[in-house]
Amino acid sequence: MIEAAKAKKFQIILCKSQSRFTRDMELVEKYIHGLFPIWGIRFIAVADNADTEVKGNKKARQINGLVNEWYLEDLSENVRMVFDLKRREGKYIGGFPIYGYRKDPADKNHIIPDPEAAEVVRQIFQWSLEGHGRQNIAYLLNQRGVPNPTRYKAERGWTCNHPIKNDFGLWNKVTVGRILTNEMYTGVMIQGRRRKVSYKSKVVIDTPESEWYRVEGTHEAIIDRATFEAVQRGLRLRSRTDGTGEAHLLSGLVKCADCGSTMSKCSNGKRAYLRCKLYADSGSKRLCTRHSVRLDQLVDLISDRIRYYIQTCYQLDPADLQPQKDTRREVLEQEQKALTAQLDKRSQALKTLYLDRVEGILGEGQFLELNQSFLEEKSRLERRLAVIGEELAEQGRSEGQDDLMERAKELLKLETVPRELVVGLVERIEIGEKDPDIGQQEVKVFWKF
Repeated sequence: MIEAAKAKKFQIILCKSQSRFTRDMELVEKYIHGLFPIWGIRFIAVADNADTEVKGNKKARQINGLVNEWYLEDLSENVRMVFDLKRREGKYIGGFPIYGYRKDPADKNHIIPDPEAAEVVRQIFQWSLEGHGRQNIAYLLNQRGVPNPTRYKAERGWTCNHPIKNDFGLWNKVTVGRILTNEMYTGVMIQGRRRKVSYKSKVVIDTPESEWYRVEGTHEAIIDRATFEAVQRGLRLRSRTDGTGEAHLLSGLVKCADCGSTMSKCSNGKRAYLRCKLYADSGSKRLCTRHSVRLDQLVDLISDRIRYYIQTCYQLDPADLQPQKDTRREVLEQEQKALTAQLDKRSQALKTLYLDRVEGILGEGQFLELNQSFLEEKSRLERRLAVIGEELAEQGRSEGQDDLMERAKELLKLETVPRELVVGLVERIEIGEKDPDIGQQEVKVFWKF
């Protein structure tokens, strides 16, 4: 219509009301008061008695524009308030869940695992634990003919927000990395990572992590917490593969004792060695010495130390290993549950209060008084929940070491010490320069316990 008006193909735009043309005051000024007179277009809004041919009618049109824009802004805030309430309650409000889940047919705000995709997600995490990099995991998935998330949704006729870029449905390391770092697979609902700048703009920006809506236990977990944390530790090492698609057992953990840089892998055709990265990358102007160490010998040394320490820990009296009932944690969890229920009631009460005010049931004074009281009580509950959350998290960290040792006991039954165990126990390994006179080389292991 705008293009036809610009080409002067007609003379009048007739609307039921001015809001049917636009609710944006900027567009009112741009077209109705700016371009339409230039193009010779008469604008008429019947319900508003708006007519550009009537002199003195401009102020009325501008007032209509402001009222319409205020209405749109209030509507946007009301919708956002409802969405935020659902996010705080852990209800899923997205168009389509992440890969591995689907919407519950009985509740559109609840997600349940999609068996086929969930199995692929578990395999991706397992490969990562075994030391496969993101690129290699993508290669393995493509080799097996597994369609990527976008293609998977399209094949089932599900609505997809992203267009299919190719007909092959191939995986890439970005998609794999996004899955490996998504905490929602542990049963935690995380929403509000991005938001629109304004109701008048389609620009979307990232929100700080502190402003995310994070609710635990809202849906069935595909990946257990211990596995997820182990994968995150492995990813933080930024380990590189050696061309085989797998990182070696100590990849990313071995550091030069003098310059602190990560040791890189090299080979003389017979054996693999680790040497200082600065020595390898600096060319003729050496920034550090070689610090070379045989990889197989270092792996054997670290494996023996891990086995020794774990076995030493389990030579305790069996009675000492019996888990004690943590009554303090139970009390905190019960209080947390009760406070969360109260907070939900306060949030629902605030919503009802607002609706009563809009419908005129409550006067302005009553609304302000009750609203202030509800907000103060809600703030008190949130502060107490934050304190309980911090205390439970601290207890969880201490229990994490016990869980790690239990996991270590199981993993040590394997013939080869797995990388998952090494990453979980070793902070870093420092390699000193070899003393040519006595032929000794210092190796320091920094443990996480």
